[in-house]
Amino acid sequence: MTFALLAVFAIPTLSMPFVYFTGKKSPKAAAIFVALIALVNISLVLTTVPTVLNSSSHQYIESYTWISVIKTSFTLFTDGISVSVALVSLALIVAAALFSINYMAGKNHLPVYYALLCVLSVGVVGVFLTSNLLLFYFCWELMLVPAYFIIGEWGYKDSYKQAFKFFIYTHAGAVFVLLGIGATYVATGATDMFTAQTALLTASPTLVKWILIALTAGFAVKMAIVPVHMWLPDAHSEAPAPMSALLSGIIISAGAYAILRLSLGMVFPAVGITFGTNFLYALAIVGVLSAFFGSLIALVSTDIKRLIAYSSIAHMGYIMFGLSLFPANVAAGTAVILVSSLAITGTVLHIVSHAVSKGLLFLTAGGVMHQTEKRDIRKMGGLASKMPFTAVSSTIAALSIGGAPPFACFISEFLIFVGAFQVIKTDSFYIIPTALMLIATVISLAYMLRFTAKIYLGQPAADELVEGEEPKKVVDVSNYMKISLAILVVLVVLVGIYPTFFLNLIQTVRFG
Repeated sequence: MTFALLAVFAIPTLSMPFVYFTGKKSPKAAAIFVALIALVNISLVLTTVPTVLNSSSHQYIESYTWISVIKTSFTLFTDGISVSVALVSLALIVAAALFSINYMAGKNHLPVYYALLCVLSVGVVGVFLTSNLLLFYFCWELMLVPAYFIIGEWGYKDSYKQAFKFFIYTHAGAVFVLLGIGATYVATGATDMFTAQTALLTASPTLVKWILIALTAGFAVKMAIVPVHMWLPDAHSEAPAPMSALLSGIIISAGAYAILRLSLGMVFPAVGITFGTNFLYALAIVGVLSAFFGSLIALVSTDIKRLIAYSSIAHMGYIMFGLSLFPANVAAGTAVILVSSLAITGTVLHIVSHAVSKGLLFLTAGGVMHQTEKRDIRKMGGLASKMPFTAVSSTIAALSIGGAPPFACFISEFLIFVGAFQVIKTDSFYIIPTALMLIATVISLAYMLRFTAKIYLGQPAADELVEGEEPKKVVDVSNYMKISLAILVVLVVLVGIYPTFFLNLIQTVRFG
């Protein structure tokens, strides 16, 4: 057995004090340290890819003795879905750390900030790389703690108020997750999600249905799905840009991953075809509501970060709609390989493509705010000539979020809709939701074009200056910010043009 995934946990955990003390000497060195740790973890996760692609189980597993009294092991694994999401999450941590060098320069307590980024990376990879339900929940909650302090300490004027709102909402959702995991253990005596999946097939049908509802409700809060979305726009508007990129790129995506992995992967095969079909219909409805709500509010928003935040709610609606296209026959215990479901393949790819695209968009917005000291898009304009690198990066991200080819979100949305048309052949319920989601994609492109035009095109807005005050000279972002943006630009374009690497991984996964 190799110890690649254990090292993914151990390296950032053991490095936290070193990052802190490095930051005492040089915050820049601490940021580079965090980025290097994430790069090392990317290389370690990549070592598991050949096993995922070529082994008969299409999984790489490490299992270590942990709590013998409840017969639970410290089990780490990768499959095509988890390895894809983990790699993108680690890439975002690299970008956020490098972006922070200049963006956070001059702020207080930076050694703590970079140490908290390390803590966040442990929680993130833990959610995606474990099959143990106890460890999953520990990492699920661990993501919350550093996010709370980063938003509160380094945010804007109402930072701790909004950080507390974020904490209360997501922790309330975590209570439902804990109830679902506890009920799963009571019903099965298992703490491994794959063992529990089989054991739930013989558990009480009523209990299994409540487990499915509890887990999905808890994960939906983290996704910021309507009507439990209220924390997200406020948290995004107050958080520093690197944290906004991680919130939208990783943390809310973790909710989508968890619904697919636990709600649909572990519990759904035991609920029966009738309840399972109705459950999927409910997911489709809330997905459509979230997509329209987020898109319409983004279309009229004037705050640069709140506009992008509402866009995140809309895209979580796309993902929830995609999840609703999960093969319903799995609810009868039928095994399905995801290659047979283009919609789910596209949904997982959309988790990846949305993460890199939205992470890039938030970082470019942070760059604009940092350089102009403005956040109202009505007071911007003409920045393309003053911030050309940022303008190009932001436009690529915006076009991707708007679903324009050849960027990342286009191909994932295309696969979701092709999958939806396949499902419509056997289930006419999806005709109206699919039509509505197609309309939502048009609105999505509209608000992203408005976003780009208001900020980068046209004439600069006239500044209201105090008498005798010189207008602020606006220049492009600094080099470390450009490096960070360049990393994500490459990923957005690469996933859009050549998604085969991720598609080959995703299509090896079996559910049921």
